[in-house]
Order: sequence, then structure tokens, then C-alpha cells
Amino acid sequence: MASMMFTDCSPSTTARLLPLGRSYGVLCLRRLVGPLHMGPLNPPSSFRILSVHSSSISSASPVVPTAAMATEASAKVIDGKSVAKQIRDEITAEVSRMKEAIGVTPGLAVILVGDRKDSATYVRNKKTACDSVGINSFEAHLPEDSSEGEVLKFISGFNDDPAVHGILVQLPLPSHMNEQKILNAVRIEKDVDGFHPLNIGRLAMRGREPLFVPCTPKGCIELLHRYGISIKGKSAVVIGRSNIVGMPAALLLQREDATVTVVHSRTKNPEEITRQADIIISAVGQPNMVRGSWIKPGAVIIDVGINPVEDAKSPRGYRLVGDVCYEEACKIASAVTPVPGGVGPMTIAMLLSNTLSSAKRTQNFK
Repeated sequence: MASMMFTDCSPSTTARLLPLGRSYGVLCLRRLVGPLHMGPLNPPSSFRILSVHSSSISSASPVVPTAAMATEASAKVIDGKSVAKQIRDEITAEVSRMKEAIGVTPGLAVILVGDRKDSATYVRNKKTACDSVGINSFEAHLPEDSSEGEVLKFISGFNDDPAVHGILVQLPLPSHMNEQKILNAVRIEKDVDGFHPLNIGRLAMRGREPLFVPCTPKGCIELLHRYGISIKGKSAVVIGRSNIVGMPAALLLQREDATVTVVHSRTKNPEEITRQADIIISAVGQPNMVRGSWIKPGAVIIDVGINPVEDAKSPRGYRLVGDVCYEEACKIASAVTPVPGGVGPMTIAMLLSNTLSSAKRTQNFK
């Protein structure tokens, strides 16, 4: 995979990859793009909540997500924006119910070190998302040259603050800091990112339940659930093995009784292996790497990648594409997530869900 060159699968545009900053392994432009407009297509009407741990979301009257048929294609579009909105609405209702019943409001604290514009944008969007569902937000913004000790002091304060139910350290951290040491300082009970080694260890073990699941892979599985796509017994391929998406996504699929293969940069014959999959989750950050020839007819594709490529015809000078060649996939797959508007909106929705779960667990609120 690492040796493959980027080729644009759109016949009308010559494009090249733009080098932009990353945050949490996902390009920072995810929150800057506009809405994706799609028409209705009768998606499944019965949904269920991700069952890795007790859900914090009400099961009342689901709002059916909209989907659309791609041009000259038969694939159903999995509308992450619609599902994320439904989840936020459910969280809003639960936050209100909790506040009225016991007078407690969930709280999320974010620690930002430095002045990276992409990281600042992410933090701002998380605050806006918290406000939209009634979750309290707290922020600690430290200078780029802060010491590890100063960051750890803020983490300790949030660890001890009963009004804070979730703590998120915005990545990347400055190069002089030990990222692992800082992330491990977050109490596991408040690790709403799900990156604590104990949470990942519990996720990997049968019969153990993590307190939290990493937000992006959790969102991928939630999309499959809410569109009524069966996972049990299916052959699944995860492309990419990062700690943030690929590895936990593979563990989640295995918990759902899929037979899972992880394709990575040292895999031989990745195209042949991927073509056997009923479900593909791609998270490698390589634009249009997964072509139509990689896809089994009728497969379901969850595309986590979001890659800006230069496009002279776009008013912004670029457009966003996934790891999967969307135009080709739509003609072969049975369902596919768009980029943007697929997995991206689910990540913050799952962060809000994890924060609500933490508050309910702390208060023993059912």
C-alpha cells in the first residue's frame, strides 16, 4: 500500500494530493467543509445502538436517516450527517432528562497545547457540539512551549473535578512532549477518547467491556447498525492499522462476530484480499487508493479517509476525496459512505455519547 501512487479516479479533473495538517489521524479539513446535499431513498427503518457498552442514548422514535442513489450507480449512500443528527437529538433529550431528574449536567474538558489552527478549529467545533446538546464544556489552552508538568497539572485538576466527566487531550502535542505519558495520565473513567491502554485491552478481550470505545471506529460500527447492515458471520477487511482507527475498528468487527483481516503497508496482494470482503473499512489517508477492482460486488464500504486534492474547478482550489474511489465504488458496492458527509460527522457525535455515558455511570443514572 505504501508504494502505491495516487491516481485521480474522476475523469473530469486533474488532481494532486495537498499536504495539510492532521489531527487525531484525520485531516483537519473535516470540520470545515459544507453540507452534502442528498435526496431520499427509503433506508432501513429499524435501528439499534452500538452494544459494546451500555448505551447512553434513548431508544425513543428514531429519526430515519436519508440516503441517495449515486449517479449512474446502484449503491446506497450511507448518510453519516443524518445519523449523527439523530444521535445528537437523542443525546440532547437524555442530557435534559438527567439534569431535570438529578440536577447533574455532563461536562467535557479539552486540553489544547500550542497554536495550531487545525487543532484550534477542532476544539472550537467540539465546544459548539457540546453547547448544541446541553453538555458543559471546559477548556485549558496552554502555550506551545509549556512543559509536560504543566499539562499534567491540568489533567490532574480535571481528573479530580466532579463536574468534568470526560477529558480529551487534543493531538498532536508539541514534539518535546511524551504523548503516551500525557494520555495515560487521564483517568480511565474519564477517557472519553477511548485511547487508554486499559480501555483498548478490555476491547481486545472476550468477556471484558471497555468503559469507552474510540470515537471514529465506534461511529463506523454505529453506521452499519443504524442502516441495518448485518456484520455477524461476514468477511470484513480493515485497511490500515493505526491505534486510533484501524486497530480498534478490527477489534469491534471481531466483537460483532465478523471474520476480520487487517490490510496494511506490508500486506502482499492487498487488492486480492480486499476483494474477498463483504465489509470494507478503509482508514489509511491515501486518496482513491481502493479502486473498483478491489471491491466485491455487493460489498459495504465505510470510508474513513478524508484527503484534500487540488482542483482548479473548485472555488476553494481543492476538493475532498476518501481512500476509496467513490465513482467506481458506487457502481459495484451495495452501500458506501460519501466523503465528506459519511464517517466524519459521526466522530464528534460519538464523543458526545461517550461523555454522556461517563456522566450517567458516575451518577449511577439509568
